[in-house]
Amino acid sequence: MSGHSKWSTIKHKKGVQDARRGQLFTKLTREVIVAAREGGANPDMNFRLRLVVQNAKSANMPNDNIERAIKKGAGLDGGVNELEEVLYEGYGPGGSALLVQALTDNRNRTASEIRSRFTKTGGSLAETGAVSWGFQNMGIIVADIITGDPSEVALHAVDEGADDFEIDERNIEFTVGPDSFESLRSALETRDDVNIVTAELAMVSTNTLPLTPTPSRQTLRLIDALEELDDVQKVYCNVDFDEAVLSEYAQTY
Repeated sequence: MSGHSKWSTIKHKKGVQDARRGQLFTKLTREVIVAAREGGANPDMNFRLRLVVQNAKSANMPNDNIERAIKKGAGLDGGVNELEEVLYEGYGPGGSALLVQALTDNRNRTASEIRSRFTKTGGSLAETGAVSWGFQNMGIIVADIITGDPSEVALHAVDEGADDFEIDERNIEFTVGPDSFESLRSALETRDDVNIVTAELAMVSTNTLPLTPTPSRQTLRLIDALEELDDVQKVYCNVDFDEAVLSEYAQTY
């Protein structure tokens, strides 16, 4: 399991998303708005919207909030939607590479806030294409195996299109191509012995970077600082975080 995915899973299980529910709802609302704007208000005909709505419901976001966001994005409420998607690239501690996905109505504000976070950790923003070449768009599904044999579930997932998987006790991370992502998610969801923890399309590093403990901790702090910004939706990095560092950091998070 990739280091950053491990950290995301730890935060989910520790309930950090619940502690930041207001901010999480803000980010999800923006994702729903943009998805509806780009592909229409019908989730059955708009895969991106369907996925975001599923994630919003998993986070216990009220249905009224979701419906309002869909109407706003699709232009059904008469309002004006000025959000735009921006991808920032940068270098963090120890030479780590980071991609920062943002939704913003003010590029100057967002760039300034993101640059400040990088600078405070000794990192820097980079030119377009400087690090994105080392990432590819993939589906990531993390699931808990409630009962039964994790290996059997993993083999079933391969039959349903999973490209790869990593088992960590009763937790499995599946990597799947974007075209097979929805069918695999649906197949896992129908199983009584599987609980899907997270399911998302993500930018996955093609080559991970091992770091010593100090820059690893600094990179984790940078990721957290970036994710605390309202305009930032997701942060991806190429660091293969050591289990001991993650466990230690989780105790103080």
